[in-house]
Amino acid sequence: MSAVEETLNTKSAQPRTRGKSTPLLNRGLDLISSVRNGVVQLVILVILSMIGMLVMQQNVQGFEAYYVSLTPAEKMVFGSLGIFDIYHSWYFNVLLLSLSLNIVLASIDRFPSAWDYIVKPKLTATRDWLLGRQDNTIIELPKDQDGVAKITSAFQNAGFKPKTTTSETTEYGTDSEGRKDFSNIITKETTVVFGESGKLNRLGAYVVHVFLLTLFLGHFVALTTGFDANVRMTPGQITSEIQIEQFELDKKLQFNAQLPFSMECTDIQQTLIRADGGIDVSNTLDWRTQMKVTDPEYGSFIADVSMNKPLDYRGYRFFQAQTIPFGSARKITLNVTPEKGGETLKVNLDRNGSANLPDGTAVEFAEFMPDFTFGQDGQPDTRSGEYNQPVAVLNVTPPNGERSRVFAFGSGIADNIPVGAPKAGYKWRLGEFEKSPLAHILSIKYDPFSASFIAWYIGGFGLCGALMFVFFFSHKRVWAQINKREDGTTEILLAGDANRNHLGFQDKFKRIVEAIQR
Repeated sequence: MSAVEETLNTKSAQPRTRGKSTPLLNRGLDLISSVRNGVVQLVILVILSMIGMLVMQQNVQGFEAYYVSLTPAEKMVFGSLGIFDIYHSWYFNVLLLSLSLNIVLASIDRFPSAWDYIVKPKLTATRDWLLGRQDNTIIELPKDQDGVAKITSAFQNAGFKPKTTTSETTEYGTDSEGRKDFSNIITKETTVVFGESGKLNRLGAYVVHVFLLTLFLGHFVALTTGFDANVRMTPGQITSEIQIEQFELDKKLQFNAQLPFSMECTDIQQTLIRADGGIDVSNTLDWRTQMKVTDPEYGSFIADVSMNKPLDYRGYRFFQAQTIPFGSARKITLNVTPEKGGETLKVNLDRNGSANLPDGTAVEFAEFMPDFTFGQDGQPDTRSGEYNQPVAVLNVTPPNGERSRVFAFGSGIADNIPVGAPKAGYKWRLGEFEKSPLAHILSIKYDPFSASFIAWYIGGFGLCGALMFVFFFSHKRVWAQINKREDGTTEILLAGDANRNHLGFQDKFKRIVEAIQR
């Protein structure tokens, strides 16, 4: 879960022994915070999430048909294990809690060693330690050459910030037989030039931990404090209630809940790909619902909800969910011809709208029948929701007269048919009309603490950015130990390492060696 540190490598290479006196609590904490335990839990969480993607969840539209298609054994197994609602299952939330605890404890345990790389860089090193680095080489410079200047320039050109440290070291001389002479103490001055870049990458793993915890916390809070609901929006309808949904396998239960504000649907619109096509999903570019929100506390405003433009208000998030695919009309154009002859008038009406003719006759758009017919009782009706025989139903009130119900048919209707005969002194015919469904259904997600926004936007996108920072960058360090020889030449022991992307570091190390040799 965290970056592997060199100080831990030395310890991990040795077999760890645990005395019998080690407290049970400490052993338990070590197990909970172990990287292996965290990786296992993360893999299980990914598997459960994949199951939730492959098995249709019970709050998804179309689940009833999917449930019927399963065998009795599949229904029993999936239902008993909670797979149909896996993201709300107790074991999924327990796993999130356990993994979060593992991340917190692992970060607390390993963060101090990573922080040391930031505040306590290793400016000096012994010869044996440098020779133990993955990349190392020895360079010899002739007399009268300033090794520090050449190394500093090479480090800077490679993107490293150099720091020079000079220290004294003591060694024992040798006797004539090559053995150490402890009475002969030799003091040498050693200069080490240290350079590094990308040291903040050591903290990248902990940034990943922070965004993972943010994602988990937002998911948990959204599940425990929020709910999903629906509301049907029909033009002209005013409501302050929503239908909260609860699922029990193939049964979808709904009950009403009161909102702290009211909503009036003022308009619904469906943008079609082909104007002469139907209003099915395959022929639709977008849905739009316009509503007036009236809040006793904050006043009123007009809001538009479309497919890519949800509405956020007081913790409620409104999405376009589905339509009632029953043909209606958003706008109509009437061709109105005086019964006694005269010029045909064109009258444009919005849904539930009205207009006045020149003589004062009032015309109201009352209803739209997409497939006109007569019912068994002889009353006007519609066979289906398809646009086979569209008719606009009007309420017409002449000056100083009584209101009458008028049916405005499209072309192809005879004048002598009673239902299409002239009324109120005019012949009424339906011209053009804009197709629109009868109603829209908005999906509502209540999220009072904006936990979903925090989880998916801050946690999700932050996690992606942190992972890119961890894997595409690295902490690179180089040391150059300068030793002056008695003959005036200079020996440079150059060594370096990187916490990842070792091949890339090897190329940069070779360029530094070549720059010093030149």
